[in-house]
Amino acid sequence: SVYEGADELRLSNGTGPCSGRVEVKHEEQWGTVCDGDWTMADAEVVCKQLQCGSAVRALSRASFGEGSGPTWLYRVHCRGDESALWNCSHAGWNSFTCPHYFDTGVICSGFSELCLAGGDNACSGHLKVKQEETWAMVCFSHIDFKAASVVCNELECGQAVDILGGSHFEDRHELIWHFQDLRLHLYHKATLCEMLLVSGNTKNRAAPQGCPGGRLVNGTTCSGRVEIRHGDTWGRLCRSHWNLQAASVLCHQLNCGYAKSIQTGDRFVDGNGPVWRDAFRCEGTESCLWNCAQVTLGNPTCSAREAATVICSGLAESLRLSGGESRCDGRVEISLHGMWSRVLDDDWDIKDADVVCRQLQCGTAKKAYYLPRSERGMGLVALRSVQCAGNETQLMLCNTSHSHTLPTGVAEDVGVICSGSRQIRLVNETKHCAGRVELYHDGSWGTICDDNWDLSDANVVCKQLGCGHAIKAFVSAHYGEGSGQIWLDDVNCTGAESDLWACPSSAWGQHNCQHKEDAGVLCSEFLALRLVNGNDCAGRLEVFYNGTWGSVCSNSMSQLTAVTVCKHLNCGDGGEIAADFKYGRGSGPTWLDHIECTEQHSSLWHCQSDPWDPQSCDNRAEETHISCTDREKLRVIGGEDGCSGRVEIWHQGSWGTVCDDAWDVADANVVCRQLGCGSAVSALSEAAFGQGTGPIWLEKVHCKGTELSLWDCPAKPLLGKNCDHKEDAAVNCSG
Repeated sequence: SVYEGADELRLSNGTGPCSGRVEVKHEEQWGTVCDGDWTMADAEVVCKQLQCGSAVRALSRASFGEGSGPTWLYRVHCRGDESALWNCSHAGWNSFTCPHYFDTGVICSGFSELCLAGGDNACSGHLKVKQEETWAMVCFSHIDFKAASVVCNELECGQAVDILGGSHFEDRHELIWHFQDLRLHLYHKATLCEMLLVSGNTKNRAAPQGCPGGRLVNGTTCSGRVEIRHGDTWGRLCRSHWNLQAASVLCHQLNCGYAKSIQTGDRFVDGNGPVWRDAFRCEGTESCLWNCAQVTLGNPTCSAREAATVICSGLAESLRLSGGESRCDGRVEISLHGMWSRVLDDDWDIKDADVVCRQLQCGTAKKAYYLPRSERGMGLVALRSVQCAGNETQLMLCNTSHSHTLPTGVAEDVGVICSGSRQIRLVNETKHCAGRVELYHDGSWGTICDDNWDLSDANVVCKQLGCGHAIKAFVSAHYGEGSGQIWLDDVNCTGAESDLWACPSSAWGQHNCQHKEDAGVLCSEFLALRLVNGNDCAGRLEVFYNGTWGSVCSNSMSQLTAVTVCKHLNCGDGGEIAADFKYGRGSGPTWLDHIECTEQHSSLWHCQSDPWDPQSCDNRAEETHISCTDREKLRVIGGEDGCSGRVEIWHQGSWGTVCDDAWDVADANVVCRQLGCGSAVSALSEAAFGQGTGPIWLEKVHCKGTELSLWDCPAKPLLGKNCDHKEDAAVNCSG
């Protein structure tokens, strides 16, 4: 080919750079390869050309979704030893317009072998990679802790402990491989080896590459004592701060199904070690434990013998439901060759769905459905049709088709809603431990009517969510009106029930209410923070806990803690402890003392402190007063990203806008540069990204365009009524 020097190859829409739809760049345009007779020899050339090891599967019929652009290659026939795909025999560039339904795909092995050399044993040393027949060490800067964890798992060496660089191990002056995408290849290889790792007999089960910092120890593959990592140190969690929702999230991120029990006694608890006081408040649908709200502040200490534990269900025969509101509803997916793959069917019914729900221990099927076109998958297809009698224990025991020949009409991703998908949540600004009560039932969220709603009912909700006890049961849509169904009415709990739906009530969906009667709760573990007697960003520090605002003591408090408070309150990145007590004395409880924050904490809830105590301070002179002193900040709001939108600046404790009088590209250039967003594409006026709120801080800004900050430009503070928010200035940046 005349263009051979400029041609490129890639795999798209897979789980990493070594799997996906085969795409070729030719004449500066990306296109696909048609599968006239796609073989393992063809796939082998692709994998070798991409330095992705050997071919595992040669896939056809758009197994990784349909591509776009021209069909560059058609009827490719490789021997397997060619250096590039276009060097194989083919019908010529763009010789045949092939429907993208026939796009080819490939799964490669990734790196063929890994080993650790030069250490004391097979589980320490230099990382070496074998590519074809050559072994090479890997550059230290190209490995992070997640990649190291993948290596340790692959070598059946347990959990990564440390990454050591330089001359820690014997240096034999071997080839050092500088390969920037090694981490991606390692992560992909871990996905391919998922079934091997799940069925292995390693004692400690660590989180996969997307969810660092969680593991189960002293048990089996999917049960044990819960440990999380802070920095380089692993520690236990307190049993008193652990609940079933958080446990299920951890089981899910470890590919261990869901949490069957956290009441395991001392079965997995022995020895000593650090005990963290973190409490994770999960809704149950998070993919990682660290995606849950995390609270450490005020939590009591516990001993190493009081550690949290869990028994997970284990992988339910490599079947899962994804994209729903719980583990018991969503798109049906099967693990095939270590990769999660789709199920397509044009005759999906409740009998098929019943088998899925039974296999996942999710009760009975409430609904079998097809996903809307906008939510259809683009990945690998495992099954193309399923016909169940309804009494099978596993989906793979049904009459299924693995054929890659697509029968007429079969193109639908299938989904299931099981009876076990029922969920509860509280809805307000924070979504945690206070808000409107909402239930997920039969595939949709709805509310509860406030008829007979009282503290006993609210107590069940708070307990179920791990939010302590109920402070108040709210009626009359105190937290705003919901939408959709009103699921329950006349709820009458004793307070001892474990789930709200175990309480006596009217039948699901039967009520005589409107959303203006939606019920709400305030739980004891709901937290809030404020500065009082000054303004939003300066005053006496108060925290809301157990239903009451109270002060915070200043003993051992550092400026870093004051900075954390300011960050938490969106008052900038600077803060000082005010020593003159000019913001007055409080009258309620003094909730906390000895708060210690680190530079990693952006929320006060993540900091350590003494346990909650309404008499933490010896006297009112110990109360904390804080002034946030950050210099004015800049942001853009209303665009598609952080580089376009309405210009807003932070001043005197609140966000405000800029008047568009004299606003031009020179001004916009300074804003774009200050945001790290390149140069200005346009300077927009007349509230092009919507009208802002609050003060209009500046007008008639006159930048040269070379200033490093908007504050360096001449401008007029807006003291009069010359502008209103319909004149808010905006920018569009190249970045």
